[in-house]
Amino acid sequence: MTNQVTVLGSLNVDTTLRIARMPQPGETLSTENKSSAAGGKGANQAVAAARAGAQTRFIGKVGNDEAGRFMVESLKNDGIDTSAIVTDKTVGTGSAFILLDEEGQNSILVYGGSNQQIKPAEVTAVEAEIAKADFLITQFETPQAATLTAFTLAKQHGVTTILNPAPAAKIDPAILKVTDLVVPNETESAVLTGIEVTDVASMDANAVKFREMGVKNLIITVGSKGAYYNTEKYGSGFVPAFKVKAVDTTAAGDTFIGALSSQLTPDLSNVETALVFAQRASSLTVQGLGAMPSIPTFDQVQAAAKK
Repeated sequence: MTNQVTVLGSLNVDTTLRIARMPQPGETLSTENKSSAAGGKGANQAVAAARAGAQTRFIGKVGNDEAGRFMVESLKNDGIDTSAIVTDKTVGTGSAFILLDEEGQNSILVYGGSNQQIKPAEVTAVEAEIAKADFLITQFETPQAATLTAFTLAKQHGVTTILNPAPAAKIDPAILKVTDLVVPNETESAVLTGIEVTDVASMDANAVKFREMGVKNLIITVGSKGAYYNTEKYGSGFVPAFKVKAVDTTAAGDTFIGALSSQLTPDLSNVETALVFAQRASSLTVQGLGAMPSIPTFDQVQAAAKK
């Protein structure tokens, strides 16, 4: 059974600047390389879901510019339904500038552009698309008002909602009440709950806090260590990450969420198996350069599992 995944999210053209190390305040460094590729957290997650086998649709906004046309074509190339992407006539397509050092660590500056212009009415207009999904995924690179509308509609149609609260932000409490599964990293989780993530006990405490805020299921990604899960019906645990040499960590978290949604059952009953698949997909992404170019296909993840 193929999962139907709809992503409400951001579309950015990523420009990556490769540098030896991060600059100090006031310092000028020369870059070793410069490249551009399709990106944005939403787009990356949609591509990861599609490449991992999910039938994927996208709800978003681009500018009436070359970058916008490039982003739509990039999604179409991965078989993603782009019919719910709107063109904004006044604001340009989103962009991101990624500083990538020799250790594979990155710092990212994002210009929201048309991503920040998505209106609740535009989300309501594609209610039929949302209703078809098994999962609706969103992040915080688009307005929270649009997220609340989308998740509220999803719940009316029995669609499982996945929130990736990245970048970390003050959140409308109403969104959490219509979120089935929240997937932050350890920093984002601590921002939302006020509880620092240091060990399993603190992750359990985060899960309790999220339940108090209305979300019954939690996955915390902890970088190269792995992922913690805590579900209402299927218990909790920790799935270790696969040990690999990271070249570029850009889109690792996005790959994880997209790949997860392609394998997860809407009732989350196979959460541990789906997490292992998502971890493996993410471990392949960090071994390649660039966001979208390094996101693996289902066959590549399966091949890695046999090694």
